[in-house]
Amino acid sequence: MNKKKYTVALAGNPNTGKSTLFNVLTGLRQHTGNWPGKTVIHAEGFFTYKNEEYQIIDLPGTYSLYSNSADEEVARDFIIFGKPDVTLVVLDATALERNLNLALQVLEMTDRVIVCLNLMDEARKKGMIIDTANLSKKLGVPVVPLAARNKEGIEELLETIARMVHGEIKTTPLAVSYSRAIEEKITKLLPLVKEVVGEEYPARWVALRLLDGDTSLLHALQHHRHHFFREGSAHACHCAKSI
Repeated sequence: MNKKKYTVALAGNPNTGKSTLFNVLTGLRQHTGNWPGKTVIHAEGFFTYKNEEYQIIDLPGTYSLYSNSADEEVARDFIIFGKPDVTLVVLDATALERNLNLALQVLEMTDRVIVCLNLMDEARKKGMIIDTANLSKKLGVPVVPLAARNKEGIEELLETIARMVHGEIKTTPLAVSYSRAIEEKITKLLPLVKEVVGEEYPARWVALRLLDGDTSLLHALQHHRHHFFREGSAHACHCAKSI
C-alpha cells in the first residue's frame, strides 16, 4: 500500500525569508520550472519527517491574492484549487503590520494554515518582543517563531505540520468583518454562491471576490469545474454586479 504524500504550500510577501525556509526544508530535493501556461517560476521540493513524505510548493512571493498579476493568480489558484494539506504563511517578524494583510487573505481561503513568524533573530536585535501565543489565539491558527537561516524553530514547525495533516490541530481562522454595506451584500450573495460551488470552495471568499469584480476568478472556477458550472457562475457574477 502506497503511503500518502502530503502537500504543503508556502506563501508570503517578498523578502520574508520564504525561499530560505524552502531551501532549509528541502535541501537538494527540489526543482524549478514554469507554471503551466505561465511565465511564473514554479519551485517544488520534497522532505521527509517521521517517515512520511511531503511535497512543498513555493508559491510566488506576493503582497496580496487579489489576482492583479500573474504571480498573484498562480498563488491564489494553487491555494484554492490545489487544496494543499497545509498552507504555510511566512511573515517578517520585524514588519508584522505590513505582512499580516496576506495572512488574513489566506485565512479567508483555507483553515489549514500555519503562520511562520520568520526573522525572529532580526526582531530580537531590534528589541522587539512578540507574543506569539496571543497572536495565535487572535488569528485562530498555529504561529511558529522561526529564524530559518539559522534553522531555529524548524523542528517545531515540522511537528506542527505533521500534527495538522493528521487532524490533531483544529483551527478557527479569524474572520475579517467588513463594513455593514459589504456584509449585507455578502449575505445576499452567499446563498447563490453556495448553490453553485457547494462545499468545494470557501463560499464567503468567492462572494467577496465576485463583489470585487474579480473576473479572473470566474474564469478559473469555470476551468476547474464541469461545463454546467458556467451558467451558474455567470449568473452569480451578474447578481454580484447588481447588488
